Amino acid sequence: MSIKEFTKELNGNGRVEGELIKAIFYSLLVSFVLLSILYFFKLRDIPDFIPKYGFFIFFAILSYAIILSSIRQVRAYQNFACMSGMMVGMTTGMIAGFLPGFFVGSTNGMFWGSIVGMGIGISIGAWNGKCCGIMGVMEGLMAGFMGGIMGAMTAVMMLNDNLKVAGVILFLISAVIVFSLNFMVYKEMKEREREKKEDYTTILFLSIVLTSLTIWFMVFGPRSALFG
Repeated sequence: MSIKEFTKELNGNGRVEGELIKAIFYSLLVSFVLLSILYFFKLRDIPDFIPKYGFFIFFAILSYAIILSSIRQVRAYQNFACMSGMMVGMTTGMIAGFLPGFFVGSTNGMFWGSIVGMGIGISIGAWNGKCCGIMGVMEGLMAGFMGGIMGAMTAVMMLNDNLKVAGVILFLISAVIVFSLNFMVYKEMKEREREKKEDYTTILFLSIVLTSLTIWFMVFGPRSALFG
């Protein structure tokens, strides 16, 4: 059964799927090291930093780790059939827009959450979707656009109604969707050899950039009137 083969590949070394867990681990490692450094030198002096921002920064970092692992898998194969590439662009654009939009929207309001979510979702969705040409890019653009707004809007709508519980549930659902995308890519490409081999520099760089951007925006960035 393909799903069993896929889970075995996650622990293997022959294909890019065997590097997905490592990619997630390295992304989490560099992001949490960065957060620890920033906390020691600056963030610990901010009143109520952990209660106000800790939960949302933590799950934003987890979100980036699973999103960036899918980028590594897609980059390894480079070129996809049209339908597969459209699914890649749509899924990564939606998740990369929705989750940051939700977590930033929880601390900064709908407008700024939408801006951050759309920016990240559109960028990652179009970049990952280009594996099948313009249609994948368009799917990434549209999904990132909608995901960013929907994530921020959901956060503001649930401010007084179990917001953190909703954040956990939404993250878990998104993780299942990304895992399903990883499985779909494996199933589509398991008969093909990877076209590109690379180290983890891209994952580490993007993790640092996205984590830094998120922390700065949540703590020091502009806020909607609802958040004072």
